[in-house]
Amino acid sequence: MANLKVTLVRSVIGRPQNQRDIVKGLGLGRVNSSVVVPDNAAMRGVIRKINHLVDVELAK
Repeated sequence: MANLKVTLVRSVIGRPQNQRDIVKGLGLGRVNSSVVVPDNAAMRGVIRKINHLVDVELAK
């Protein structure tokens, strides 16, 4: 199964609490931090909620 590399590119300052919780739940702390997550429907839904804050690419 493929993986996705998610990188936080915009700050969560001033964002709604649910978006902050999603970012923290993914393990993203600071701008330019990255995590590798599995590519499944649940993760795609989570990423879709914060797509304006992150960059997503296929992980190798």
